[in-house]
Amino acid sequence: MTRYSAMFAGLAQRGEGAFGAFVMLGDADLDSSASLLEAVAEGGADMIEVGIPFSDPIADGPVIQAAAERALRSGVRPDDCFELLRNFRARNATIPLGILTYANLVVARGIDRLCRDSAEAGVDSLLIADVPSLEAEPFAASVRGAGLDFIMIAAPNTSGPALSRIARLASGYTYCVARPGVTGVRERLALDHRSLFSQLDGLGAPPPVLGFGISTPDHVRQALHAGAAGVITGSALLTLAQSEGREAARNFIAAMKQATR
Repeated sequence: MTRYSAMFAGLAQRGEGAFGAFVMLGDADLDSSASLLEAVAEGGADMIEVGIPFSDPIADGPVIQAAAERALRSGVRPDDCFELLRNFRARNATIPLGILTYANLVVARGIDRLCRDSAEAGVDSLLIADVPSLEAEPFAASVRGAGLDFIMIAAPNTSGPALSRIARLASGYTYCVARPGVTGVRERLALDHRSLFSQLDGLGAPPPVLGFGISTPDHVRQALHAGAAGVITGSALLTLAQSEGREAARNFIAAMKQATR
């Protein structure tokens, strides 16, 4: 079993949803982001998604953009991120760990090299946020060839043919966006995802995990009630970590995870 399949199987036995957290590597420096990764694991997150700092993250809102800019200003580069991930994996053997990145970084490093580096660092999956399903086949082949899961994004307005491609190419989980636009904190969710989840299930796609705007325990409960297998939060966590520090971030993770039970 992969770490993702083992995680989902264990959660199903306990009647829980998956809670995932997003951390920008190198924000505001490598030591700070390493400490935040450990706090996320200590708080009880079931899975972790990380970003490699990039100057033009088009799927990300102002909070995650600012985190990437802080990391870039501190001089963090992809090699530093892989070293950080190797160190984290050495201390955390079972938690699924995925990278969310962009095509520029992938092409600049080379997809095969990036996948190899990811696998050697103990990473489980790769999500390339700005690669559409029509162009995903060669990326998916390289990712799978390295033994990684290829994560793809789906939305309520994704076409039937695109959903079929996602179901065929993706593994691990399906990243489902909670709303149009970019990442960011929201007070309310307006979920209309049952049709999307039903289509994905019928196509045999990996479990749907909802992101973009998941900010409170009530959002977690709403998402799971709507049929999601789990959720991912990023902007709310990074905002809290920036303003109140590691312990507040750990407590936030614990409260969000509790809402999945």
